[in-house]
Amino acid sequence: MATNTAPADGPDRDRLPDDDRPPVVALVCSAGGLDALTAVLSGLPPLFPAAVIVLQHQRPEYPSRLASVLANRCALAVTDAAQDVELRRANVVVVPPGKHALVTAENRMALIKSDGSPPYRPSADLLLTSLALVAPHRTIAVILSGGGNDGATGATAVHDFGGLVVASDKESSAYFSMPEAAIGRDDAVDFVLPVAEIAPLLVKLVAQLSAPRSMTRGSEP
Repeated sequence: MATNTAPADGPDRDRLPDDDRPPVVALVCSAGGLDALTAVLSGLPPLFPAAVIVLQHQRPEYPSRLASVLANRCALAVTDAAQDVELRRANVVVVPPGKHALVTAENRMALIKSDGSPPYRPSADLLLTSLALVAPHRTIAVILSGGGNDGATGATAVHDFGGLVVASDKESSAYFSMPEAAIGRDDAVDFVLPVAEIAPLLVKLVAQLSAPRSMTRGSEP
């Protein structure tokens, strides 16, 4: 694995000081993703010191209960993402159906109405690419169960700009196409492991990201 560090952020009058912005964990999935999301989120402590974004492909014509379902299955606060909501530690935001989601340089969510497919809706590639650009060294992308290849390009961007990428392995993925697509992108994925082991890894990685500039890719978790 490579050992490059993240590029420095440029100045921005509206941005919080870097040390005040939390690490961001993006959990992206599609078919079979609910069980995987439950396994990961239920393993995180209530004071998990990172913001969490959940993105699952959903049909825009139907209302979603994903946030309320996940809220009953984990110790973190879970809400639907809304325009301009700030990403906060120990909080989970769920991207709603019919919207694409981006993260801004001000550490806030931006939601864009999606049209008909393609691309996948909501788009994991768009979300992860935005994180790669505005939060390169504090992003952990997690690719979970799903069909197709959404997330592979975004995961590559996260990796190339200095973030970390985790993918569930074949044996623990109900549908392996999404993780497999990311794994197939050269060295874009840093960790491939069973879903049951992802939450403990995230706890360790976020603790390292929260420490003063001590982490580089390839560090022992």
